[in-house]
Amino acid sequence: MRRGRARKVAEPTEIQRPNTSHFGPTPAYGPMSNAEVTKVIDTAVSLMATSGIVFEPGTEADDLLAAVGCELGEDGIVKIPEAVTRKALQTVARETVLFDRNGDNPVTISPHHTIFMPGMTNIGVFDEETGEPRPSTREDLAAITRLSDGLPNIDAICVSVKNIADSTMHGEIDEFVCMMENTTKPLEYLCEYPESLEAVIEIASAVRGGAEGLRAKPYFFHLVTPLPVSFASIHIDQIISAVRAGVPVGVGTLSIGGASSPITLAGCLVHCLMTDFAAIVLGQLVQEGSFCMGGSDVFFMEPATGAIGSFSQMTMGDMAAAQARRSLGFPSLTASGGCTVARRFNQDAVWEISASTMNVFYHRPATVDYLGSLDQGLTFSEVSLLFSDDQAGMLRKMWEGITVSDDQIGTDLIDSLGPKGQFLAEQHTVDNCRTQVWNSRYLGPNTPLSNGGLPDLDLFERIELDLAERRAAPPPPAPADEVMQVAKDVLSRFR
Repeated sequence: MRRGRARKVAEPTEIQRPNTSHFGPTPAYGPMSNAEVTKVIDTAVSLMATSGIVFEPGTEADDLLAAVGCELGEDGIVKIPEAVTRKALQTVARETVLFDRNGDNPVTISPHHTIFMPGMTNIGVFDEETGEPRPSTREDLAAITRLSDGLPNIDAICVSVKNIADSTMHGEIDEFVCMMENTTKPLEYLCEYPESLEAVIEIASAVRGGAEGLRAKPYFFHLVTPLPVSFASIHIDQIISAVRAGVPVGVGTLSIGGASSPITLAGCLVHCLMTDFAAIVLGQLVQEGSFCMGGSDVFFMEPATGAIGSFSQMTMGDMAAAQARRSLGFPSLTASGGCTVARRFNQDAVWEISASTMNVFYHRPATVDYLGSLDQGLTFSEVSLLFSDDQAGMLRKMWEGITVSDDQIGTDLIDSLGPKGQFLAEQHTVDNCRTQVWNSRYLGPNTPLSNGGLPDLDLFERIELDLAERRAAPPPPAPADEVMQVAKDVLSRFR
């Protein structure tokens, strides 16, 4: 990537929490008819009762499922009666609220909001010096989290990269601590081991002054990632622990059409919904009315290579899944906007991120938590994160919609000036000129013009200059000493 001259792209401004609402005057787009939406939902519910869902035997889920009439096979296949699933779909909470480390700045996860996060769990970072990915470290997670803390359109922080050198329970727990140290924003967490989640709940309870404080003001959103239609004991235990602690839960798999799921869009979508609905059933059996929501991703195998790809199909899958969930009043979690198959931040990445951003505008998911991910979620790029954050700002401006009133139309002004009027010097123009545009950091007025003005820096150079300034910004305030002591004590148990 070329280096640009030392020039400020934009003056630092005070970060303001954005309004995450996208529920405006226009409806979200859905690619299916109402009858088709009903069919995929009904088919998923029916197949859960006939084909079944795998719940690894030997967990507390056995008794919970048996108590409501589910048929438990010796091989772990559980057939869930349609009435049980339908009831769970009625009682599950449709929204939840996260609070930052200080218990302030609530962020809503609901069908009417979209929140953005960097992530998720990449195992490498793009090294700008070598031009190649390298294994990610704790220091990378800290740096990305600090950078995200200052980005205006990042609402919560996910585990953007893994600490590859410490792939243990200690490392998983320390990833939560690392994020807690480097941002005040709410967190999204995911882990492999139930013990890691229990430890994190203990630390988060210390942040809130106790378990009831955490239940009243959730600090993090927990993701559980089973295989398609198959829940291992480690995932079952995490769902049960999080729901009992009052921690909001998102449960979702990455179905790969043609491999772990049917290769057709409709078949893969139904497989995803079966997984989602099974998680919702378990969550409601643990605590009726809890927020334990499904969020499986519809992905597809490229027949020629076996790789995960097919942008057009995944885009359609995102929209279809969001439409099906929206019909039930559910938020749609873990949309793939901001993620790209490109191995580095180049022209290919700019195109795919831009295209997926517009897809997010139309189908309006609740969470978009892949911002900054390259190589289909394997490598993280801070430059890509900055571009994606700017694109998220564009969405929020577009979601404001159009206000139609006599004042906004300028009815009296048009009438008084007549058809030959000039509007440039009018107060109406002064009052409204900056409310009507997207204030991009890198595009629009920050694009070099052929008639001079800005230095002739390309998009990559403009972002690099902004990134250098943001890296030099002071870190957020540290957590309270007593919270850090609890974190250290917890971590010491897992060394």
